[in-house]
Amino acid sequence: MKIVWLPQAQANRMDLITYIGQENPRAALNQLDEIEQQIDRLIDYPEMGRVGRKRGTRELVLNRTSFVLVYRIQLKLQSIEILRLLHGAQKWPPT
Repeated sequence: MKIVWLPQAQANRMDLITYIGQENPRAALNQLDEIEQQIDRLIDYPEMGRVGRKRGTRELVLNRTSFVLVYRIQLKLQSIEILRLLHGAQKWPPT
């Protein structure tokens, strides 16, 4: 399986790094490394996240961060699509 970041998720990731990086660039890079390591585990264990609140998705609470990854598994394409990277306090799905 391969990981595919959809545009909204890429924007979420950039916003996260920019926001944290304004106060502490090193912390921003550490958070990004932690997030990427956990996402890499999805390649071997795509169902490790809980069933998502939005149909057809899964949600992975990213340990040692304040973030939740929303993704879907595309078996035919042999890929995991990252849909959103959200702060745990954000309302999801939007109403």
